Amino acid sequence: MDSRRRTVAELVAERWGDHRPGLWFEEQVLTHHEVAAGAAARAALLADLLPAGAEPHVGVLLDNTPEYPLWLSAAALAGAAVAGINPTRRGPELARDILHTECRVLVTGRSHLPLLADLELPGVRLLLTDTEEYADLLAPYAGAEPDASRARPADRLLLYFTSGSTGAPKAAICSQGRLAAAGASLVGQFGVRREDLHYICMPMFHGNAVIADWAPALAAGAGVALRRRFSASGFLTDVRRFGATYFTYVGRAVQYILATPERADDRDNPLRLGFGTEAGAVDAAAFERRFGVRLVEGYGSSEGGAAIQWSPGTPAGAVGRAAPGLVVLDPETGRECRPAVFDAAGQLVNGDEAIGELVNRGPNPFEGYWRNAAAEAERRRDGAYWTGDLFYRDGDGYLYFAGRTDDRLRVDSENLAAAMIENILARYEGADAVAVYAVPDPVTGDQVMATIAGRFEPAEFAGFLDAQPDLGTKMAPRFVRVVDRMPVTATNKIHRARLRKEGVHCDDPVWWRPPGERTYRRLTPGDAEGALASTRDLA
Repeated sequence: MDSRRRTVAELVAERWGDHRPGLWFEEQVLTHHEVAAGAAARAALLADLLPAGAEPHVGVLLDNTPEYPLWLSAAALAGAAVAGINPTRRGPELARDILHTECRVLVTGRSHLPLLADLELPGVRLLLTDTEEYADLLAPYAGAEPDASRARPADRLLLYFTSGSTGAPKAAICSQGRLAAAGASLVGQFGVRREDLHYICMPMFHGNAVIADWAPALAAGAGVALRRRFSASGFLTDVRRFGATYFTYVGRAVQYILATPERADDRDNPLRLGFGTEAGAVDAAAFERRFGVRLVEGYGSSEGGAAIQWSPGTPAGAVGRAAPGLVVLDPETGRECRPAVFDAAGQLVNGDEAIGELVNRGPNPFEGYWRNAAAEAERRRDGAYWTGDLFYRDGDGYLYFAGRTDDRLRVDSENLAAAMIENILARYEGADAVAVYAVPDPVTGDQVMATIAGRFEPAEFAGFLDAQPDLGTKMAPRFVRVVDRMPVTATNKIHRARLRKEGVHCDDPVWWRPPGERTYRRLTPGDAEGALASTRDLA
């Protein structure tokens, strides 16, 4: 592949004339040539549909069907941008996402029409991909050929929403050049071949599926297989049926796969690699033991402002070595945090002074947010890019993920990272999934609350905590909420904002350990008032 900065449009056009199977979906198979032809037809249609002078933005509100990558490819050829619309948003919030990104065309299907009912979307034209009218619209453009000559690396291609703990989601900008470069980088990192097949089961409105799964397949000329929506029970069946060699994941997807019943032939699969974030060292090791597939935990901020690559020799639990410019800073003082210190068992013992925010002081490809100067200013400070993610760094320069800045807790004047506590609680035999977060301490700071999906025995859990050598005196959860299934977002990330908001006031059973006691007992409505009024850890 040549070294100049390429465009996604060029990568799409290069598949013209390639008659190998290239896209699998349920019982449908399209060749690479058919995908390029379909993209060219949609690009020509889009050029005629967009009003003169309008921003060339098209919203896509779809499950992972072939129309999704076809419209991504079409937008690249047309010099337009796709705004991935999250189908879990509702009412005014959904309308806000569409209107904020100035989409004049919204591509969707009949199953999503109820989401749009009663929404005011002035100037937005709907294209329903599963109707005869849509087929009739496309028919006149059936002879179009892909033309990448007008595309430029700086052309906007993606407007993908990232969310924080407060405020409306922000639409991060990704250009054709950045997406093509990201795809090429992963091709080199993982040795992606034309013969590979990438399984896309994460939602394509999210950056992970497009940047880490679709883009490297496109750059290498590899095939892709789509799953309409993620299914843990259908994962291995799909992998075998399609012959998938690579997949990406985010959030708790790996935990859900591991929770499916084990079979003697689990290792009989064509996968050679999984790439993603937030699986955790315990689950990554369990996945490799069970399926014979290595998971690579990578890190890249959604906006592109910082990235860490795994390399041979990376210690267990680390993401990778810090590249030039990457530092861990105390967000309050701006000073660099002390190197991590580990005990004989390899556990971090100075988290309070070692954990800070990952900051990139070097050049980075962050391209901003769509019409959100305030959010950009929060990321770009003092000439550096602040990721909003917590890390610690060992003496050899390796970086370890410790959660989001929103996941930092302050208990009795001690700073704790939720991810560190989660890694410990994940060892509890009854836990299928664990989330740790702060609930307010009415005196000062926070209390630790955990939600556990799975089996919970209060005496057993208390004994488990006592046996953990790396569980600090402030880390033990004061409250434990027990659920059948962890609440997650559409991208399979734990819905922490919801858990924090509900706190102990929820419909699920909550157990608590009163100050000075060693065991947990059920929290009653009367207990709740007293529990939140007396919080000093006397244990």
